[in-house]
Amino acid sequence: MTIIYTSGTSGEAKGVCLNVANITHMLGCTTERLNQLMGASKEPDQVFHYLPFNFAGSWILLLSCLMRESVLTLSTDLNKVADEIRLSAPDYFLNVPTLLERVRRGVLDSIAKRFFLIRTIFAKAKTIWDREHVHAPPQKPAGMDAMWLALGQKLVFAKIRERFGGRVRALICGSAPLAVETQQFFAMLGVPVLQVYGLTETTAICTMDNPQLAVEPGYVGPAITGIEMKVGENEEIVVRGPHIFPGYWNRPEETARVLRDGWFHTGDQGEVNARGTWRISGRIKNLVILNSGHNVAPEPIEDKIGLLLRGAQQVVVVGNGRGYLCALITGAVDAISAQDVLDRINAELPHYRQIRNFTVLPEPFTPENGLLTANGKLRRDLIEKRFAAEIDKMYGGKPA
Repeated sequence: MTIIYTSGTSGEAKGVCLNVANITHMLGCTTERLNQLMGASKEPDQVFHYLPFNFAGSWILLLSCLMRESVLTLSTDLNKVADEIRLSAPDYFLNVPTLLERVRRGVLDSIAKRFFLIRTIFAKAKTIWDREHVHAPPQKPAGMDAMWLALGQKLVFAKIRERFGGRVRALICGSAPLAVETQQFFAMLGVPVLQVYGLTETTAICTMDNPQLAVEPGYVGPAITGIEMKVGENEEIVVRGPHIFPGYWNRPEETARVLRDGWFHTGDQGEVNARGTWRISGRIKNLVILNSGHNVAPEPIEDKIGLLLRGAQQVVVVGNGRGYLCALITGAVDAISAQDVLDRINAELPHYRQIRNFTVLPEPFTPENGLLTANGKLRRDLIEKRFAAEIDKMYGGKPA
């Protein structure tokens, strides 16, 4: 039916062939989930979209909107996304973690500039909400706590929700793991984030959060209807079902490498809990292997630094074949703040996962400079190649 090229995070894209059976099954699954989200609504879904259509998830969303006769508003200028979201007033829309994290930081920066009373209400309401929903054991607010939380919801949280047009039921997020703190932040605002996990080879989706069930922050939901998922060797997620692609275009060897004994080998590491909800921990090919033999998944460390370090846009952990880990950081970041954040994070990590040195790069990674894919994933091989001199300098000028 179509060939969609993978984003090429390793530098070389492959054509993924998808057939009618793949698409038919997937549209049945997306329709099921969207019906659960929208309930008995008789009005057409209002959907906003800003991601490129060479992203498999975007294409499936487009076909789902056509099937459901939804009103789909397309944005083609990222500089206008905030205004266009308000104008379209969507019920839901598809996101990547990069944008949601940018929104979270923008909200926090905006509140930091508001009057003292608004800052106080937000801080107290957030503390109380966290105590009720994040900390264990949870504590139900009462007395003054209940008053502060009610003020926060009415005077601050509701105003922030209006930026999404006033009718948003959920944000749908895929492409990469979403930081737990970011998902909890949007839940506090009254905007649940439903996570989706999948690859182009799985017709975009393997798991989806069920909007009728409690969402578990940090997890990407249960497997979609009619497919099987399990954890294989090296904690790799393997999948089989009617959504699995038949093969890569003109690449039989690559096809045979990932399709074995009826199972598709995703290259992602993960785990499933007793409730059947999946968590993604990282990419096998992204593992940093130190010369001590320790294997380190860089994504959790990068996410933590990005969350705590104000002004940071991207973080890339490096160290393959080296004795310790270092980090490349982009954005408006000063060295003192960066070191302070690393000290805090390192204190919670075993010695081999600690970041011993870092370099701040003045320019962010973007699709235009070739260091990000179209949907915001890091092109790690190209980043390490382009900044080889900076990386060597962090290791005393010695190449690996």
